[in-house]
Amino acid sequence: MKRIDAHQHYWTLGLGHNNWPTPDLAAIHRDFTPADLRPHLSACGVVGTVLVQAAPNMTETEFLLDLAKTEDSVAAVVGWIDVCAPDAIADLRRFSQHPKFRGIRPMLQGIEETAYILQPAALATLEVIAEMGLRFDALIQPRHLPVMAALADRLPALPIVVDHGAKPFIENGISQPWRADMAALAERSNVCVKLSGLVTEAGESWSLDRLKPYAQHLLDVFGASRVMFGSDWPVVELAATYEGWMQAADDLTAHLGETDRHAVFFGTAARFYGLVD
Repeated sequence: MKRIDAHQHYWTLGLGHNNWPTPDLAAIHRDFTPADLRPHLSACGVVGTVLVQAAPNMTETEFLLDLAKTEDSVAAVVGWIDVCAPDAIADLRRFSQHPKFRGIRPMLQGIEETAYILQPAALATLEVIAEMGLRFDALIQPRHLPVMAALADRLPALPIVVDHGAKPFIENGISQPWRADMAALAERSNVCVKLSGLVTEAGESWSLDRLKPYAQHLLDVFGASRVMFGSDWPVVELAATYEGWMQAADDLTAHLGETDRHAVFFGTAARFYGLVD
């Protein structure tokens, strides 16, 4: 089965536009390039990736778009802009000239104000994103789920994907109100979710038994047609290997039929990001 990895990163720390990862995260505090990822893609049958920003600045987005020009495995790039800046639309139009640019991720998890994305300036930018046929990646925590529901209602034409299942508190075994809020969000048809980042939220002692209730809930409430696999490489290396998480994702979806597994590992991402299915 051919696969798309709907969420991965590259960074070169010496360029100066990344203030993360920090030195305390020794496993990932180094450069990660396409040459590092290619063996994993080959081993796992991944034919294309969605390259996602990891720093809240446009310099990194420009770096990723330049990289995507020569790296065939990158099928799409999700960048960053300041959604409240006066020149946000001009920045969007400039980035959209690149054929692999697909949308933005404003890194809401690091913003103290939970409802930040609902302020008028942000909504005006997101409305233009929808008009341009671009997408919105939501890097959020469970506290943001009601906000995402409000955003989806306000802008029903905006394609939204929730990264990492909204980072549920798996390590602490906390599932509410995440379960209820995720189910409510799934009622909005313009929202998808990434089956990614769960091993990191579960910690180094993660197991399939600990992951299964969370992964299954995403599949239950969204359906396979709105769930997409992502590795979150190299961040995944804080808790697992690329191949280890891929095998876990295979195990967590083993009960699905062929059509649904194709959706999770290829079709949902291909449709959402406007790739070739």
